[in-house]
Amino acid sequence: MSILKAPPKHPKNATVQLRIDEELKTKLDKYAEFLESTTAYVVSEALKLVFNKDAEFREWLESQATNSMRSVEAEVVLPAESAKPPAAPVVSPKANSNGLFR
Repeated sequence: MSILKAPPKHPKNATVQLRIDEELKTKLDKYAEFLESTTAYVVSEALKLVFNKDAEFREWLESQATNSMRSVEAEVVLPAESAKPPAAPVVSPKANSNGLFR
């Protein structure tokens, strides 16, 4: 029985390019063949497994999220009215000597 699950139907993907030693690449290819899947799927699932199993990493990741929230809360948010540009002064038209407005 395999450790990894079958791939989901339509995952959102990003591209990652990396170098690994030949022996690891061979095992990756064989494991993908064993699962009847792709090497990309094997790498993705293996990383998910590592990230979920590493308690120290999860704690660090949560602290990063907490720090991000604090920095967002610390930013000053201006009310909508103060963000508007000042209104232009109202100027009454002046009539010239003919009684016409400029």
